[in-house]
Amino acid sequence: MDALLPLLAGLGTGLALIVAIGVQNTYLLRLAVTASVRVVVAAVVVCAASDAVLILAGVLGVGVVVERFPLAVVVIRFVGAAFLLTYGVLAAKRALRPSADAMRVEQAADDDGVPAPAAAPAGQTRTSIPAPSAPAPSTTAPSTSAPSATAPSTTAGPAGRTEVVPPGRGGVTTRPAAPTMRAAVLTMLVFTWANPHVYLDTLVFLGSVANQQGVDDRWWWTAGAVAASCLWFGALGFGGRLLRPLFARPLTWRVFDGLVAVVMLSFGVALAVGA
Repeated sequence: MDALLPLLAGLGTGLALIVAIGVQNTYLLRLAVTASVRVVVAAVVVCAASDAVLILAGVLGVGVVVERFPLAVVVIRFVGAAFLLTYGVLAAKRALRPSADAMRVEQAADDDGVPAPAAAPAGQTRTSIPAPSAPAPSTTAPSTSAPSATAPSTTAGPAGRTEVVPPGRGGVTTRPAAPTMRAAVLTMLVFTWANPHVYLDTLVFLGSVANQQGVDDRWWWTAGAVAASCLWFGALGFGGRLLRPLFARPLTWRVFDGLVAVVMLSFGVALAVGA
């Protein structure tokens, strides 16, 4: 019972600090509805592990070093501001002028890396007729007009027209590949470690609050704060996948990218001016 109180206190303080609309949470939500399970797991691990390292460093007194060298925080602030402003401009461009690919239904890769097929356009049927197999060998001379196994298939196009589809395509269209593991992890690392507020919140604030709990209770309090990060990022990463049906509509992506642009540009300007 003595350990439960500081544990719950650390859990509540950690949740109150990280449950907010920020660049890290916004990007994780985007990965949750676009990327494969492996990529989402990697992003959640990066977020939770980064918070755990920073919280532990704050408890061990590294926050004092950050306070004594403010120039390092200034450099991090301008690097983070540049990255956020660039990402915000790209998100605004996607929201205002979506490309043809961006207007298609967002499809994430399956766990085995094979992209899922996109839905056919509304009001049209896009059924692929399989190519006929090669005829069985006979004793007579083969006919030159026999169908080939590699012959192109046909699909029903609009207004009853017939379209020729190249071999192996089968009339299936997909979006460009979702973010790769490398791109997602690197982007998440920048969003996490190039944000000077994360050092002030975790190294300085959480570290000082933890050290006020006493020699014995501070580690239970720290465990609660670390558990809060794991709980929140896990819920956001895996719970966000439930929103995939909503993001099957192109309008949802335009609205979401507009919100992303507002968040990224707001935080980028705030960092640039020193807020």
